[in-house]
Amino acid sequence: MESNGKMKEKMEDSDNETNRNSNAHDPDIASDSEGKISRQPSQSSCYATEDDEDLANIQLGPKMTIKEHLEKDKDDESLRRWKEQLLGSVDASAVEENQEPDVKIMSLTILSPERPDLMLPIPESGNPKGLWFTLKEGSRYRLRFSVKISNDIVCGLKYINTVWKTGIKVDSSKQMLGTFSPQAEPYTHVMEEETTPSGIFARGSYSARTKFVDDDNKCYLEINYTFDIQKDWHST
Repeated sequence: MESNGKMKEKMEDSDNETNRNSNAHDPDIASDSEGKISRQPSQSSCYATEDDEDLANIQLGPKMTIKEHLEKDKDDESLRRWKEQLLGSVDASAVEENQEPDVKIMSLTILSPERPDLMLPIPESGNPKGLWFTLKEGSRYRLRFSVKISNDIVCGLKYINTVWKTGIKVDSSKQMLGTFSPQAEPYTHVMEEETTPSGIFARGSYSARTKFVDDDNKCYLEINYTFDIQKDWHST
């Protein structure tokens, strides 16, 4: 009579043979030269599902003006209060029929605890001539800007900034600012604090491009400029 150990070895060998035979018919499983089994991604995992295609084919409803938003369902008290919270103090009589939002960047200011606020003039062309500003190496600073929104709601306004040094891209950032309704007073937004690089390789001249775009990739302002990083702030 065979011992329990030998019977167990035979059962394991039988199970392994069964698994190898079944794996040979499974297109999602492959074995290497040493006989090790590895699962390969199936064809269905490499392609979009029907649900993904359905989401991609969703058609958004027609765009409505502010006046149409305010007039629609005006008898529904809960919807009216929700729209008031969303649109703030928008005066329907003052809103233009033009459906396209008008976004104007009113001012850009560099804030640093080490110096007085530095307001940057924005030329009409969007491209300042010559050196636009100088930052001190290793200094902490924030960027503050004011934005005037008119005519309609602007959705997903983003700040995109790209920096090059000697033709090589050294920094790229994007920050979502949010969705804004039109109002008489400009919105003010302060960016997160950053620190300029320091050291001999950080000093020098940089070129940069700053853009303000919305969810539809419509660009409201593009600024192409140059700036310096030096040992100290530029004297004013």
